[in-house]
Amino acid sequence: MAGVPRVIFTRAPHPDTRSNNQRKSDAKQRPFMIREHDARAIRLSSLPALFFAVAFAGRAAWADGPQGTPSIFAPASTPASNILDLSWFVLAITGGIFVVVGGLLAWAIIRYRERKTDDDSEPAQIYGSTQVELAWTVIPILIVVVLFLTTARIIFAIQDAPRPPAALEVTVVGHQFWWEFRYPKLGIVTANELHVPVSSAQDPRPTYLHLLSADVDHSFWAPQLAGKTDLIPNHPNDTWIDPRHTGLYVGQCAQFCGVEHAMMLLRVYVDTPEQFAAWVKQQQQPGAQDASVAAGRHIFETQACTNCHRIAGTAAAGTFGPDLTHLESRATIAAGAAMNTPKNLHAWIQDPDHLKPGALMPAMQLNDEQIDQLVEYLTTLH
Repeated sequence: MAGVPRVIFTRAPHPDTRSNNQRKSDAKQRPFMIREHDARAIRLSSLPALFFAVAFAGRAAWADGPQGTPSIFAPASTPASNILDLSWFVLAITGGIFVVVGGLLAWAIIRYRERKTDDDSEPAQIYGSTQVELAWTVIPILIVVVLFLTTARIIFAIQDAPRPPAALEVTVVGHQFWWEFRYPKLGIVTANELHVPVSSAQDPRPTYLHLLSADVDHSFWAPQLAGKTDLIPNHPNDTWIDPRHTGLYVGQCAQFCGVEHAMMLLRVYVDTPEQFAAWVKQQQQPGAQDASVAAGRHIFETQACTNCHRIAGTAAAGTFGPDLTHLESRATIAAGAAMNTPKNLHAWIQDPDHLKPGALMPAMQLNDEQIDQLVEYLTTLH
């Protein structure tokens, strides 16, 4: 309103009650404090530049294709690439905010630092500016709206992507603590190691994953191929991947699901069309029946193994544990906890808790000779 003066709040300066010795001591310390404030301000203002330099250097260090250490900075599939692009966009905006705020803070620290010529009185306390308050209210709202719309667009682009006729369908079932992979149109059931064909712009062959849980919450995550997708009991979820490079991509369960959550690993093999066709043909064969290992097969069929495991061509028809029909076609056992070697198989059967503490597979109380015979049989299951 016209004629209404701006209200200015001031406070009387505090009387200086320090002794002469205290004043001299503070004066000696003041240059050091100023230098320290300046150094902190400089370090603060240089943090954004250092952060972006490290981030972009790290991004350049990742080559295309599978990585020994999975990284979201090396996407090899469309969903992962979309998520990374969104991440860079969000990082650019939030990084810009950090630069502006950090720069203003550094400027205020340096510009209004304490000087020898300053007295101990406080400056005038002035009420804020309407323009500034509007700016720091409207601008954040606009930023949030932009981030929301961009994120929603990426989510819908991934979820509503059209499914080409050549798409491969796989049902993924999470168990404590292993993965089951079912190929319903191919009649294949395997565990822990997912095989999919490579996809290209000329020959798009995405893989659509139907995610289920047999017990508790799990989360399917292969960082280079797609984002995390939860497997929730009685609540099916779906995701898809279209790997552009052949090779092995590793991942794991990203949702705490029990004692051995950390060892619920997964391996995704991206094959050429020829390799994938050969793998499918092999997996569709019944379990090998080698007469030389009949003793081991007899042990398998007469022990409690058949209650949990299945081997095509035998009486074993359990579903609680992994399908063992083609056990030797897998590089690992116990959901990636150990390499698939006769020695590790022996140790796994003898005492599962030794390799994977908390695993739900019980020790079968077999003697060494029986375990050796069983291992000999299992190693024929290619």
